[in-house]
Amino acid sequence: MEALLLPLLLLAVFYLLLIRPQQRQRKQMAELQSTLGPGAKVMTGAGLFATVVSIQDDRVELEVAPGVRNWYLRRAIVQVFPDEPALPEQGPTFNESSSSTDNDTPNGNTR
Repeated sequence: MEALLLPLLLLAVFYLLLIRPQQRQRKQMAELQSTLGPGAKVMTGAGLFATVVSIQDDRVELEVAPGVRNWYLRRAIVQVFPDEPALPEQGPTFNESSSSTDNDTPNGNTR
């Protein structure tokens, strides 16, 4: 009886540590991919950022640049970004304390 206890315990640990989290992740990905809609900002598994243009069955048309559209499988999308309000564009900021006149080279770098 004790000989069966260890393998059963190992199977239970294997299930809890490996199989169950993978099932949960697969369910989350299916929910994410089923909620896609035109206009959504997404990222593919390859790291491509794009906007969803249209969806047909298991294919998604993504606009990766203005006027550049590609077709991908729906399961290639791994992340959807929420719509965020555009931040006001700010010009470059300069640190007044870092300007120094004792630099040795014309481009401002020290040796």
